[in-house]
Amino acid sequence: MKVLAVALFIGSLVSLPAKAAPEMLDSVSVIVDQGVVLESQIQDLVATVKRNAMLKEQTLPSDRALRTQAIEKLIIDSLQTQMAERMGIQISDPQLEQTIGNIAQGQNMTVAQLREQVAKEGTTYTKYREEIRKELILGEVRRANVRRRVYITDQEINNLVKLIDEQGNQQAEYHLGHILIEFPSEPTDTDIEQAKTRAAKVIELLNKGSDFTKVATASSGGPKALEGGDLGWMNINSMPTLFAEAVQNKAKDELVGPIRSGAGFHILKIKDMRGIEKVEINEVNARHILITPSIILSDEKAQKMLTEFREQLLAGEADFAELAKEHSADPGSALKGGELGWADPNVYDATFRDTLGTLEIDEISQPVKSQFGWHIMQLLDKRVGDATEQRKKDKAYQLLFQRKFAEEADTWIREIRASAYVELIAKKDNQ
Repeated sequence: MKVLAVALFIGSLVSLPAKAAPEMLDSVSVIVDQGVVLESQIQDLVATVKRNAMLKEQTLPSDRALRTQAIEKLIIDSLQTQMAERMGIQISDPQLEQTIGNIAQGQNMTVAQLREQVAKEGTTYTKYREEIRKELILGEVRRANVRRRVYITDQEINNLVKLIDEQGNQQAEYHLGHILIEFPSEPTDTDIEQAKTRAAKVIELLNKGSDFTKVATASSGGPKALEGGDLGWMNINSMPTLFAEAVQNKAKDELVGPIRSGAGFHILKIKDMRGIEKVEINEVNARHILITPSIILSDEKAQKMLTEFREQLLAGEADFAELAKEHSADPGSALKGGELGWADPNVYDATFRDTLGTLEIDEISQPVKSQFGWHIMQLLDKRVGDATEQRKKDKAYQLLFQRKFAEEADTWIREIRASAYVELIAKKDNQ
């Protein structure tokens, strides 16, 4: 990969007119294991952060601080991208277009309107598409590597169900800002003391009125540094345990911390708070047939197989349950004729959930692709009902999973970063 980057660079110089002075079009700024980070990538990311900050009327730290944060993000992205290549993770164009369609729908836009919005923000639609593809790939890599690190016991679920019952109908949610002052994975006493001192200085700056977003972007080692440390809205039961214990009984706009963890010292700002009343649950009963592509079964063949199944079902030439038992790659539901039982549709993969939402009762979908493979699904019934004990356990499991996944994801990223070979290439004076 380094050879390719150098070859492309040399080729750009060779193509210049003979009498023209050499002009640096791009260069390698960081070597990351078997990959590189280009100067153009750093500049593009910094420009994007500045553009977004301008749209949100946010202040930013110095260009040097922004560049440092951008480089670190691109190093992490490069490591995950290389891992995705080794794992063979790809996002097809149809899957990408479906995701973009969902994004547009979520913003109450058509895809055409989304394209116009992207252009207004100074980005080409082609570049936007590839950024979405990249984020999908990185998400798949994280899920594949972190999911197996998450273990939840029945006792944890039961304890959380009890806590939710004790809290009654009001579920506290917090909109949090976050700054992480890091220390090494195996810190010395000096490392810890130095980080603690830096954290105290950050608290002092914030108490004197410094903008939290600007300080987070310049100083935080957390995953949301380039977003000004904005963690968004978090349920008290899904945020990291340290945070949940620290923010309780705190007021809006209050600073919390420093809180020490294995990663460093955390500083939180409670940007807003709200309570959630218990509501009735929209549940669906559906069944599906899952075909998983493999080395011997391509995406196209899997999709075609399900298209043929659908045609047979619509013509009355086949039985859904029998097809599911014989062909579905989901062993849990295949034995039940593909039936998934009553569930909140939000527990499903986003693509699966959104497709179910478009179906009428008894309607069979066209083949759609999720992270698990290709599906056809049939909506059997839907209802509105109160939360059952099983529903409480499902919700508790989801909250615990979100909390533990976030914690393990941060740890995993720190581990791959610590074990990576990273070399910063010094910039020459004429660059």
